[in-house]
Amino acid sequence: MTPQVVFTIDDRSFALPLVQVERAVRAVAVTALPQAPAIVCGVVNIAGRIVPVIDLRRRFGLPEREIGLTDQLLIAHTYDRPLALIVDAVVGVDEYADQDFVAVDSIVAGTSFLRGIVKSAAGMILIHDLDSFLSLEETQALDSALAPAGDQP
Repeated sequence: MTPQVVFTIDDRSFALPLVQVERAVRAVAVTALPQAPAIVCGVVNIAGRIVPVIDLRRRFGLPEREIGLTDQLLIAHTYDRPLALIVDAVVGVDEYADQDFVAVDSIVAGTSFLRGIVKSAAGMILIHDLDSFLSLEETQALDSALAPAGDQP
């Protein structure tokens, strides 16, 4: 199994494949992005790139809260765009044995953005599939919200 970047939100562990993660940075002020999908709380400027910020609490149905001083942005990328994910903390990079990985389809159907679950000594870690994280409608709404004013129909 490929190395995974493990992070926490509300004492729950999640992970993304290391190949999709660029870096983790301290949380900064987020600029609102009108007409963006509900899970996008705005954008940030990361090294000259405008990057949409995803509120994972909204995606996972967890209680919402303001971004805290100790929060981090996990800068990751899908096949076509960078994303900044608000996380409580980045734990580190781990690699798990294949026998510890359980494909999510064998447990519950209909969880499109979840790749699987890893059983570790620290508990269960949900492995996410960032490429299917945004629905088609969310992707289109984000593209429209990010388009320069002159490109709007």
